[in-house]
Amino acid sequence: MTRTEWAGDVPEAGMRPRALLLSGPLGLGHEMPLRSFRDQLERSGWHVRALDSMELLGTRANRAGLRVFSGLMTVPGLYDGLHFAQLRTGGRVARMMDRASARRVVPALRADLARAPADLVLSVFATGALAAASLKAEAPRRRTVVYCPDVAAHRLWVHEGTDLFLVSSPAAAASIRRFRPRAEIAVVPPAVRAVFYDAPSREEARETLRIPRDARCALMIDSGWGFAPLPDAAVVLAGAGVRVLAVAGRNAAAERRLREVAAANTNVTAFGFTDQVPELMAAADLVITLPGAATCAEARVVGRRLLLLDVMPGHGRDNLLHELEQGGAGVCGPAAADVAASALAMLDDDCEVDDCGDGDGGGEVPRAPRWEPAFAAALARVGLPAEPRWEETCVPFS
Repeated sequence: MTRTEWAGDVPEAGMRPRALLLSGPLGLGHEMPLRSFRDQLERSGWHVRALDSMELLGTRANRAGLRVFSGLMTVPGLYDGLHFAQLRTGGRVARMMDRASARRVVPALRADLARAPADLVLSVFATGALAAASLKAEAPRRRTVVYCPDVAAHRLWVHEGTDLFLVSSPAAAASIRRFRPRAEIAVVPPAVRAVFYDAPSREEARETLRIPRDARCALMIDSGWGFAPLPDAAVVLAGAGVRVLAVAGRNAAAERRLREVAAANTNVTAFGFTDQVPELMAAADLVITLPGAATCAEARVVGRRLLLLDVMPGHGRDNLLHELEQGGAGVCGPAAADVAASALAMLDDDCEVDDCGDGDGGGEVPRAPRWEPAFAAALARVGLPAEPRWEETCVPFS
């Protein structure tokens, strides 16, 4: 298959292959994989553009959808009910949501692709997966690929017309085959940005951040939803002598509170939205966060243990069990005292393993493998090039 044979609309001679990446606005769990895919495809010679698939709904419907989702997330039991009783089972409500979305997103994506054709549409958000699959029959040569970052793909992810599903576990593959028994699926490592593979050593990171080499250190990361009582937990941990690196992300309220805590306690360093996360993970003995697929995958690439708060509804419950099964992770309740107690226990375990000698060795788990070779091999199955430029193995973290 030549480059000029891929899409329904043949590109001009000499034109690079074109990819459209469809993401969504809800948290960073979709944005970060999208950045990884974009970087890899561009390194492989592709012209890449990205689109927020929720914007295909139109301004009013997009805003309404975001309000509804945000409201559901603030009542975890309500979102749990929707996720487990409807989305995961493909119930009547899930089918209604699919039909309602399709009426808006399919014509909008059709118009977008008419203006700027693509040889590959790669969706990392369920709304985009629906739209791309619905248009497959109109451009059979265009490849439609879906990347689901969670351990269970609910019904809105899975549609006829998707050429390839990328997932990160056999459980996720099985969840897709629940709805499409003969689906083409590739199990690949989670897509993680290259900066995490290039994270500094613990010693280098601590020197840069001015953290004593033998200090117990925990990194706390807020998801942006404000579920986690991180400011209060930071106070307790700091009082126990732990150096706390606290990242509020895009949660302005959490950032204000964390900076107030940091101003009153020299053991706490607060960050808002920062690109220093690889360095912060490298410096830490333990990463305390929600069971979001992106953050957990990043910590495993750096080689750090996880303490996961069981407060994230819906897919967060599924992901939590998956992370625990992989090892190198613990779980705690939602109260600040629960977080601190579990964190201190895990840090003490690390200290016993390391004999509290030089601060090296505690908190480490085997580093996750590079994802790019598996991604390239998966795309090759549907006739697309994304050649890896990295070795299959990683140098052990130190």
